Amino acid sequence: MSIRLIARELYRLEKEVERLEKALQRAPVEKRPAIEENLRKMRAERNHVRAMLEGSKDDPSCRRPF
Repeated sequence: MSIRLIARELYRLEKEVERLEKALQRAPVEKRPAIEENLRKMRAERNHVRAMLEGSKDDPSCRRPF
């Protein structure tokens, strides 16, 4: 996957996390557990994609000086 596609996916996930955080603030008490679960999953996915993007920016270990 190219860096550009990873960055786009990260942007989409960031926006989704923001949307869920706002929805959680406005949600009635009975709907909060479902929103919190979705938010937890989106944050985990966002963190995973962020780590992929950061890893793709690093130089391969074979190119690093000793």
